[in-house]
Amino acid sequence: MRILLVEDDARVAGAMASALSRRGYDVERAPTAAAALAAAPCDLVLLDLTLPDGDGVEVCRVLRQRSARLGIIAVTARGEERDRVLGLRMGADDYVVKPFSMAELEARIVAVLRRAGGAEPGPGTIEVGPLWIDVAARLVTLHGRQVGLTRKEFDILVSLARQPGAVVPHERILLDVWPTTWAARHTVEVHVGSLRGKLGDPDLVQSVRGVGYRLRTE
Repeated sequence: MRILLVEDDARVAGAMASALSRRGYDVERAPTAAAALAAAPCDLVLLDLTLPDGDGVEVCRVLRQRSARLGIIAVTARGEERDRVLGLRMGADDYVVKPFSMAELEARIVAVLRRAGGAEPGPGTIEVGPLWIDVAARLVTLHGRQVGLTRKEFDILVSLARQPGAVVPHERILLDVWPTTWAARHTVEVHVGSLRGKLGDPDLVQSVRGVGYRLRTE
């Protein structure tokens, strides 16, 4: 697997690149936003959000626009909740705050790459009213209109669509979508909010206060 490491601190980038190479990853380093956007295609990006020539959040947005399947993990010292929320909304799959252990980072890399591989259990297609999901191809249409979703948004929708009309607890969604890494309930809320906006029907995914979410069937 090929990883693009976007980090302007040469010492930090060198240590991370060496550790990742020892674990069998092919690592390319990019010290700036411009270099990140000009880099060759990869499987996953480890993205510092504070770069000398631009905001990493904007880099994240552009990379996500280019590919819905690209794995993106924000790796940054910016640990405030608003930074986490913004990073996730711009398309990051996960968010790691410095300092961190390589064991934690690798667990998150494995989780994101596994999802990027597109392996999904269950039926090939799911239909819930006007909503149609091709699980294998990771395609969604609503009223005949194709809806472009990030990987996490898609996985949340599939988790709900497999139990249409039933309340799916937050914990179940976390287990389905973030099975090998840590994620908070607020992370689910951020992705659900973005999912609703892209579906264009805020009531299609209904909140059940204190419990979870339900996919409307009518």
